[in-house]
Amino acid sequence: MKIKKKYEHVLFTFFMALGMSCFISFVMMLINFGFSSLLLTKWLTAWPIAFALAFPSAYFLPRGIRKLMKKITFVEGE
Repeated sequence: MKIKKKYEHVLFTFFMALGMSCFISFVMMLINFGFSSLLLTKWLTAWPIAFALAFPSAYFLPRGIRKLMKKITFVEGE
């Protein structure tokens, strides 16, 4: 299956948020609960919540951050 190039940004953001929320939520569950019988159950409950927060954040925050970067940075010699 191929997806149109115009959706590349959204798809990239989706997969980055999916991967990062998976990794970060798992590590946080591991820190909080250790290797226990509850780890997998708690992580599989927490991960969808983490992703639901990560995807809109990863999609909308870069716009504001780019605007901020334009205000606080400069090109040397200009």
